[in-house]
Parts: sequence; structure tokens; C-alpha cells
Amino acid sequence: MSLGAVGAAVLMLGMQSGTEAPYAPMPAPGAGVSVCPEGICGVEALEGVFEALRTAEIGQGERPVHILQIGDSHTAGDRITGALRARMQARFGAGGRGVLPPGVPYAGYGPMQVEVTATDWPMRTDILAAGRMPMSVGFTGSEADVTDGAVLSLVVEPSAVFDQVQICGEAWLADGELSLGGSTQTQTMRFSGPEEDVWRQTCETAVFDMPQARLDIRPKGRLKLHDVRLTRRAAGVELSNLGVIGGTMQDLALREVSLMRIEVEAWKPDLIVVAFGVNEGFAPALDPAEYEGWVTGALASLGLAGSGGSILILGAPEGLKSGEGGPCGGRVAPASLAMVRDVQRRVAREWGVAYWDWYGRMGGECSAERLATGPEPYMRPDRVHFTSIGAEWIGGVLSDDLMRAYERWKAAKGEAD
Repeated sequence: MSLGAVGAAVLMLGMQSGTEAPYAPMPAPGAGVSVCPEGICGVEALEGVFEALRTAEIGQGERPVHILQIGDSHTAGDRITGALRARMQARFGAGGRGVLPPGVPYAGYGPMQVEVTATDWPMRTDILAAGRMPMSVGFTGSEADVTDGAVLSLVVEPSAVFDQVQICGEAWLADGELSLGGSTQTQTMRFSGPEEDVWRQTCETAVFDMPQARLDIRPKGRLKLHDVRLTRRAAGVELSNLGVIGGTMQDLALREVSLMRIEVEAWKPDLIVVAFGVNEGFAPALDPAEYEGWVTGALASLGLAGSGGSILILGAPEGLKSGEGGPCGGRVAPASLAMVRDVQRRVAREWGVAYWDWYGRMGGECSAERLATGPEPYMRPDRVHFTSIGAEWIGGVLSDDLMRAYERWKAAKGEAD
């Protein structure tokens, strides 16, 4: 009997019995072999964030453990970071939604845990152009230039309610104000302009008496806003995903250090995750020495910004492009992508920061092809971006690797549960 006949027979049997075969998801693939012990090289560099997580775990934290991820479209989409956020908050408690761009950065924007809508709210998100950053931006890579009549609304899920709002922005000469309408309470945030003819950068904070599920932001006077942070004044975890589509390590190296510095002071990240590499790897004729300069420049910028907490570089994942006779189903990895990973891992070792082997953990060579063509695709047809189920899976792999490292750290301290 042919496969088609077998399928028809199964369908007829289901119709005759009046039942329908339930959907059963395919088993998730196992994590691949890594060049790093259980996925992470330089794990000792994560001691600072492990200390913060332990404080949250025993219920002694007065603020959330803040994980800040900066990257490209993998980070902007918030599916991988969303999986990590959900697992961390399930274990350590919810500490708020974290930092968001100051508006809607691109069509189809859909961050996890929050719905964002904007009215008369102009916003720019720029990447590197002609060897310089087109405008002064901080960690989000974004700027909203707003005035009277503009409205930005954020509605969060119950798991992301907040009682504190922080917004970093700039005022020009005269004072500017933001009306912050929460679901049960309204606050006013004031940005004071300088006396001289310049924009004054500052981060301001508003505190609510009880958790809020909605925030409506309305400016009075002209302001330039760079981010919005929704957080809680309690133990737990908040994970901020600040990704720019098409972003590179060079973009991070060229962002405005003075603005990054006041953002770090306001946000106090315990872990900064740096997740660039695919866009560089697909660039033609990427020079290794030049790329190394941008990786070290990005780390230097974080140091100048006073990042303080632990740093983890996510090595560039697998990515494939069409190529005749390519070994991966007719596709081939860009020549520069392996070099990007090698430089990232070596610089991480030299600078004493941690490195996660994303490429190895997703399966190594040709893994993008295997994940895209399986019975339940884990990667999109472009062999670069993950499907929703694939993002959930690889975010879970990262979470598992981090938590195994955390448990080993606790055991070494004699604090294993």
C-alpha cells in the first residue's frame, strides 16, 4: 500500500470512529556539543550575577536581579529572551518587565508580557552609517522626539505588573514633563533643561503606591526619550531585551557613552548579555583585525559606562545562505561567520568575561538546515531566525546552561539545595 493510501485509511478510520488523533509535538532536539564546558566558557566571570540570584532565591533582595541583553534581531524579537525570562522569573520571582525602547521601533513589534501602542509618537532606531552613529543613542539604539498630544501606552500581563517607572531622556532649556497614567494612579515626571543651549541627559524615576498593569505616557513640552523601564521594588528577576534589527557589535561600540553611563546608574544591571555576530558574519570580506577592534571597543564602552555587573557574550549562532553545492542541503555558512565566533571567544577570554557557545549548543555545522527541515521546524526558511518553538527551545538551552553553572557555583560555596 502507498503512503498516500495509508494516510487515507487512517483518515477514514478517524472519521468512522468519530475521533480525531490528538496533536503530539515532536521531541525537542538535545543540546549540541560545545567547545565550552556545558556551553559556557569563563563561567567564573558570572559570580556577580550568581551572588545576586542567590540573594533573590533566599528572599533577601530589595530589588530585582536585572539581566540586560543587547543585540540584533534575535534579541529584538524577544522570543529567545522571552523564554529565558519566563524560566528565570518562574524560579526567582517576577521583578517587572524591564527596559523597553521608547515607542514602537518597527512594524510588527510584539515584545513578550507587554502590549505597546503609540499615537503621534515619532521614533527613530538607527544603526551604523558611514562609520558613525547617526544620532546620540544609548543602550536601546532608539530615540523618540515627542511633544504635546503624543501618547505611548503600555499594558502588561499580570506577571509583569510594576510599581516603579524609570525613563531616560533629554530636555532642552525649559522644563519638560511626562504625565504617567497608571491603571490606578497618576504620577508626574519632570525633566529639567540646562541653562546653556544644549540637551541635558538624565534618567528620572516615578514610584507608585501599588502594582500597576497599565502606563499611559503623555509629554508636556518637547522631550527626547531613550527608554522606558517598568520594574518592581522587590526581589525577583527582570530581563530587558534591547535589540536592533541589523545591529552589530560596531553599533554598540559607537553608542553614546555618557547616556549609557546614566542608564547603567539608573538600571544597575547585574548581568549584561551581548548578542551580536550574525550580521557581521554575513558581511562580505570582513577583516578579522577590524572586527576584533569593534568587539574590544564594545567591551570598552561597557567599561566606560560603568557596567559593573557580569558580562556574557553570546557567540554568533549558525546561519546559512544559498550556495551551489553547499554541504548543508545546498546551503553554506558565510565565510566570516566562523571567524566572528573565534574572535568573540578569544576576546571574551582575554577580557575575563563569559562566553556562551550558541553555535555548538544549537548543533554546530549544518544545524540551521536540520532545524529548518525537521518535522516541526525550529528555524525559519531563511536558516537564520528561529521559529517560535525554536526560540523557546534555544532560550531553554541557554537557561539550563546558566542554571547548571549556578548550581555548581552554589555547591562550591557549600550552599547546594
